Amino acid sequence: MPEARPLRGALLCISALLLFACMDTTTKYLAERYDIPLIMAARYLGNLLLMLAILGPSHGRQMVAMQRKSLVLLRALSLALASLCVGSALKYLPVAETTAITFLAPILLVAVAGRFLGERVGWVGWIAALLGFAGVLLIVRPGTGLDPTGVMFVIAAVFCNLTYQFLSRLLAATEQTVALLFYTAIVGSLFFGAMLPWYLGQEGPGLFDALLMASVGVYGGLGHFLFTAAFREAPASLLAPLNYLQLLWAGLLGYLVFGHVPDEMSLLGMAIVVSSGVLIALKTRKPPPKRSA
Repeated sequence: MPEARPLRGALLCISALLLFACMDTTTKYLAERYDIPLIMAARYLGNLLLMLAILGPSHGRQMVAMQRKSLVLLRALSLALASLCVGSALKYLPVAETTAITFLAPILLVAVAGRFLGERVGWVGWIAALLGFAGVLLIVRPGTGLDPTGVMFVIAAVFCNLTYQFLSRLLAATEQTVALLFYTAIVGSLFFGAMLPWYLGQEGPGLFDALLMASVGVYGGLGHFLFTAAFREAPASLLAPLNYLQLLWAGLLGYLVFGHVPDEMSLLGMAIVVSSGVLIALKTRKPPPKRSA
């Protein structure tokens, strides 16, 4: 095994999370003038081109090899649907609140993993999951001014993302990481590319907006590349809690670009969601392998 370099892995992870926050912020900015499928098509096609250019020459067959075809494709489709729902939510909701609610997916994964994957959660994990759910309720409580349509879209995204994360864990033992990344890019490209005929007849973006659309693909593609590279440098137990730094980036960019500041109760809800997610990441353990008879 290669030597672990935790600091390098952490920096790669934090950089990837910043790129994901940039992607969401740019998506929200573009969503004020363009349809979400058009933006998502630019994202996934850009992601696919980056993968082919950067990873294609060195990985070749590894990118297309898969053992559980139907599950790999279902995982990729789940991510495409999650992206569609998150993009639609960002049309109505601030970036920080949208990001915080999507973190409900890894929290709900505790229940799914315990039931179907045999992972030992323990009472600490269950309490953390309940706290995370309570934190989301604080964010979407009546009186926050959050658009119900946006909330509906982001909740749908949570369940699509839950399916994606569940399948990611299920397939980790049999599939190459680079293949999983490639199929998410190609399925997303086909899914949103098929919608383009309905949107290309509209007035095209100017140069600045076209560059922003291209940047969405770069943010997503490079972000996933760095995120994957981080796990080659540091153990998952170190990197998992860092995932919630994306909310910090999202809040900062939401303020800088849109001038949005969540109210005190929403900030409390976000803090609870982050704390519960970190606690789950630190405390959840897989059962030891059974001895063969």
